[in-house]
Amino acid sequence: MASPPKTVLTVSPEEERAIRDAVRGADLATLGPGRVLASQAHVAGVFDLLADPAVSEPIYALPRPLTEASVAAWIAEAEALHARGEVLLILNTVADGTIMGYSRISVWPDRSAAELGGALRASLQNSGAGGAGAAHTIGWIFETLKVRLICLTAALDNVRSAKLIDRMGFVRMGERESIRPDGSVRRSLYWEMTREAWVERSR
Repeated sequence: MASPPKTVLTVSPEEERAIRDAVRGADLATLGPGRVLASQAHVAGVFDLLADPAVSEPIYALPRPLTEASVAAWIAEAEALHARGEVLLILNTVADGTIMGYSRISVWPDRSAAELGGALRASLQNSGAGGAGAAHTIGWIFETLKVRLICLTAALDNVRSAKLIDRMGFVRMGERESIRPDGSVRRSLYWEMTREAWVERSR
C-alpha cells in the first residue's frame, strides 16, 4: 500500500477538489501513445506482464500471490480509488494490445501530493526507456494533476531504481517502512521532489 509523504502540505478545500477532478478527468493521451486506464478487460494482459519475476519481484505494492484473481482485485481497487480521485493505474500498450508496462499514481488530494510506481517488461529494462518514461511521467503528474509534491520509494537493494531517482534530482529523505498488501513490511529508501524544484531543474 502506498503511504502518504513525510512532508505534510497545507491544502485548501478548493485545491483538494481541483486535484480530485484532475485525477478523474485526466486525458491519458497527453501522457503518451498507447496509454490506457486499467480495467477488468486487461486482467489477463496485466497478469501476463506481472507473472515475470523480473517485472514484479522488486515491487512491494503488488498483490501476493500473483494470480489472475488477485490481479483482478488489484485493478478493481484502483478503479474504485480512481472514482474518488485518488489513483490512476495506467497501462502502456502497443498496437497488438500487449501491455509493455504500467504506472500506478497514488494521489493524496488533501496533501497535494502523489507517489509514482510501476514497471516495464524485462525486454525494455536497462534500455533507457524506464528513465525517460519516469521523468516524462513525473512532469506530467505535476502539470496535469496539479499536485505540489511527489514522493518515491525503492527497495534498499534496488540499485538501478535508486540511481535513476537520484539522477532525476529527487531529494533523499532517509528510509521508511512500506506496507505490502499482505501486511508485511519492507524497508525502503525514500525521496521527495517539490513542483517548484522540478520546474527549476527542467529549465
